[in-house]
Amino acid sequence: MSRHITDRHAAPEGGRLKNYIAVERASGEKRHPAIRELHERAATRDDAVRMREYLRIERGIRA
Repeated sequence: MSRHITDRHAAPEGGRLKNYIAVERASGEKRHPAIRELHERAATRDDAVRMREYLRIERGIRA
């Protein structure tokens, strides 16, 4: 039994992504400077520290 003609999935064309990018470009420099600074800030936390914290929580050590 073959599929019905309406059982096709549309090929993704990135419509949501295009709209998101358009909004970002339109907003440009209208964002609050603090938000822009947080967005552009580099991550400073070390992966080893993060793993140590996860293991501490896994062992049941709180606080």
